[in-house]
Amino acid sequence: MEKSSKIYIAGHSGMVGSAILRRLQAAGYENFVLRTSGELDLRHQPEVQEFFRREKPDYVFLAAAKVGGIVANNTYRAEFLYDNLMIEANVIHAAWQNGVKKLLFLGSSCIYPKMAPQPLKEEYLLTGLLEPTNEPYAIAKIAGIKLCDAYRAQYGCNFISVMPTNLYGPNDNYHPENSHVLPALIRKFHEAKRDNAPFVTLWGTGAPLREFLHVEDLADACYFLMERYDEPGFINIGVGEDLSILELARLVRRIVGYTGEIRHDLSKPDGTPRKLMDVSKLASLGWKAKTGLEEGIKNVYKAYSKNLS
Repeated sequence: MEKSSKIYIAGHSGMVGSAILRRLQAAGYENFVLRTSGELDLRHQPEVQEFFRREKPDYVFLAAAKVGGIVANNTYRAEFLYDNLMIEANVIHAAWQNGVKKLLFLGSSCIYPKMAPQPLKEEYLLTGLLEPTNEPYAIAKIAGIKLCDAYRAQYGCNFISVMPTNLYGPNDNYHPENSHVLPALIRKFHEAKRDNAPFVTLWGTGAPLREFLHVEDLADACYFLMERYDEPGFINIGVGEDLSILELARLVRRIVGYTGEIRHDLSKPDGTPRKLMDVSKLASLGWKAKTGLEEGIKNVYKAYSKNLS
């Protein structure tokens, strides 16, 4: 990308999009075209087509999506499938129509089969059944990958797809019902400490293993791949290490400074047993995550506490 290139970041106000924007600004890029969801509804094809026709961006980072944790995914199944299908179909099609030089589509590690071998290699896509609770979101993201590949195969479009692992960082969602596990735990332990609660309830057994990537590292990887990667299919972005949900809860408890008990609500689902990314493909290109999990959570909690005060 030239420093003068016009860059459209779809979803620039979200956690991922805002991190990509900060990373590109730090690299000296200034020519951005940005719209909030209130200014441009990416689910509405005429609006998207008019936007691309008028603005003619050179490069697109497609980070816009309807996202949420296990409850939101399982509750709003229709919206998670419909909204995400419409967003990616409209943006990818308009990018082809208007001669975008390169597009990067962001997916999610939930695209992999529930019982796929670990760690998750890119070739395991579509080799088994998905986790039922987030199947609609996963299907939408798989469709996005295939759309990028189809436009590449049929029209020669330079559209690439990346699959990040579980993310955390600035602009995360701390909603008590719709958040992902890490921000949910930060909020739970913070409020328990504030209220002198005797215990915090952890969903499920705490046995599932999860990997966590700081969103600033993801943004750096996206910039790296936009500059250096050009292949069909997709590439994993992660740290290559995981820990159990219970271990994560204990780590958050220690960082927050809460001294109460952790109890389990076994009526709640565990979700996928393990989702560890195989990041050897990305490592072979020369990129590796820099932020350690404990350091990352400490920084996130510091910012969270500051925002509350």
